[in-house]
Amino acid sequence: MCRNIKTLFNFDPPVTPEEVRAASLQFVRKISGFNKPSKANEGAFLAAVDQVADVSTRLLRSLETKAPPKNREEAAAKAKARTVST
Repeated sequence: MCRNIKTLFNFDPPVTPEEVRAASLQFVRKISGFNKPSKANEGAFLAAVDQVADVSTRLLRSLETKAPPKNREEAAAKAKARTVST
């Protein structure tokens, strides 16, 4: 999995559309191999990002858990600590 894609489910505050789009962009970049597509591929690339974002949003809305939401700041601090120690 791409290291830049973060878990988006069950956080307080909830995920934003911008975060879903950023994760979708990273996913499409990873599987396509393009950081920035050529003009010929730009339409297909952007359409894929939109579609992945739409499906991801539907997925996140449909998931259920009994676990309490994770604190976004605490999770970010833990992730940062992991990257510093490696």
